[in-house]
Amino acid sequence: MKRFLPVFLILSFFNLTAQETDFTKEKKPVSLDASFFYGSILEHNPDINHLITGHPTGFLLSYNRKTYGFNEWERRYNYPDWGFSMAYQNLHNEYLGENISFYGHFNFYFLNRNAYFRIGQGFAVAGSPYDAETNYQNNAYGTKLLSSTYIALQYNKQNLYRGFGLNAGFTIIHYSNANLRAPNNSTNTFAFNVGANYNLNYKEMPDFIPEGERTKYTEPIHYNLVLRGGVNESDIVGQGRFPFFVVSAFADKRINHKSTLLAGTDVFLAYFFKELIKLQAASFPELGVSGDEDWKRVGLFIGHELRFNKIAFVSHLGYYIYYPYEFENRFYNRLGLKRYLTDAIFASVTVKAHGAKAEGVEFSVGYRF
Repeated sequence: MKRFLPVFLILSFFNLTAQETDFTKEKKPVSLDASFFYGSILEHNPDINHLITGHPTGFLLSYNRKTYGFNEWERRYNYPDWGFSMAYQNLHNEYLGENISFYGHFNFYFLNRNAYFRIGQGFAVAGSPYDAETNYQNNAYGTKLLSSTYIALQYNKQNLYRGFGLNAGFTIIHYSNANLRAPNNSTNTFAFNVGANYNLNYKEMPDFIPEGERTKYTEPIHYNLVLRGGVNESDIVGQGRFPFFVVSAFADKRINHKSTLLAGTDVFLAYFFKELIKLQAASFPELGVSGDEDWKRVGLFIGHELRFNKIAFVSHLGYYIYYPYEFENRFYNRLGLKRYLTDAIFASVTVKAHGAKAEGVEFSVGYRF
């Protein structure tokens, strides 16, 4: 389930530095920041219209480990920060209640380091999740424990006075359980925020280590076999959770230090599909489902991996070439994190979706040869 993705991400942070670092020599500058935000829930789905009754408010607290080029990957990405953050959000709706969430995040700087783009991935605890008897109106959060992603674009002026600075910008916070259990219509909050930051090492911040001459790097084409799996549920509340499996085969070509391109095929075996076909054939004759439809699917996909040492951010776009039962649409996408355990063996946690509609979280192990 996607709630395990933050654990994977947090372990990845430690691994990023551990790959090339002698910790007896590396300095570890740290900054803290706090922001208040005010925003609106976006109506991405008309089914949540009754949940949009107020303007969410809350605050975001962050711990940032600053980098200065001690490791090679830091120089390639313009000395980003990595760290951990916590958010509290009052959604100002009696059915949604209040959420608290925890993340691992990266800050990527631009505009002469006066602004950054942040992406955070973690989990949230919903204060008022769906309950068939006491809170059936909340069709956004089907479980108390949710996955959560947030992005932020911030103007960030640091060290204006004795390590203190100011930041302002906007944030988008997403909550979902990735179809682990219905209902799962999710919410997206768009918010403006303003706050302050403090650099604990402002008196002795190390100088950035220059990137030096950029070197070309490529690898020959490699072939990959992957087994993915997890559990999920259809959108019908109470139908039950079922396992799913995906067998993937693809070829990849690493074109430089940062990027790998790939293309391949997926075979999907989702048992909730099998049960959904039976249910629709028996209970909804107007849908024209006979019950004999094949519940398996086959897709072709292209993709990209953005590499940070042994860690990669994975993005795939696919199209079903075998699609005997109509569900959502024929295009699908996959996003997540991948960890190379050795040159040949890797593991990943990804979310497979149709646009913004998640189908399930995939736990994967693969072999590259």
